[in-house]
Amino acid sequence: MRPMVTVVDYGRSNLLSVRRALEHCGADVCFATTPEEVLRAGALVLPGVGAFADGMEQLHRQQLVEPLVKKAGEGTPLLGICLGMQMLLDSSTEGGFTRGLGLVEGTVEPLPEQTADGEPLKVPHIGWSALTIAPGAENGLLRNTHNGDEVYFVHSFQALPVHSGECAATVEYGGHTVCAAVERGRVTGFQFHPEKSGPVGLAMLQAFVDSL
Repeated sequence: MRPMVTVVDYGRSNLLSVRRALEHCGADVCFATTPEEVLRAGALVLPGVGAFADGMEQLHRQQLVEPLVKKAGEGTPLLGICLGMQMLLDSSTEGGFTRGLGLVEGTVEPLPEQTADGEPLKVPHIGWSALTIAPGAENGLLRNTHNGDEVYFVHSFQALPVHSGECAATVEYGGHTVCAAVERGRVTGFQFHPEKSGPVGLAMLQAFVDSL
């Protein structure tokens, strides 16, 4: 029997590419726009593009914040992608201070405007970059991923987890080490887009589907 994955639809993501990728990995996919649909989910994906404050405002408007927090607290697998990962954290300064879901302790701050050598750094970070997998993360959704595997990024802000052990992978950008993935229990977040990252990204989504 194919596992069912519920993708949260709050109007801030390209849902079709996420759906196709999950279906390729053997999942049946449905979309949730209401609290009741989130609460019925056996596994959740929170995708997203755009600004943190706008994304959280829309989650609040659809009354999805409390159901998402409840499900994560019950141990329901939850995968955040790009903006969806950032909203897993406590807060962001993007567009002014905004509270997030608070599922991973930490904040979301702007990427540096200068390289480690003091040269101007192009922001947003757009394109393919190589991952470094943190020790221990090989047991989670990155178990089929290797150091040096490249994934596709589009972001201007970075997650800064309070607990370094919850940063599952990093990427080097402008000589700075940036958190590329977070993992806390069954809550996982990818700053990059696995659905746009070819076989490497599909391997991560396959690990998510296989864990259900």
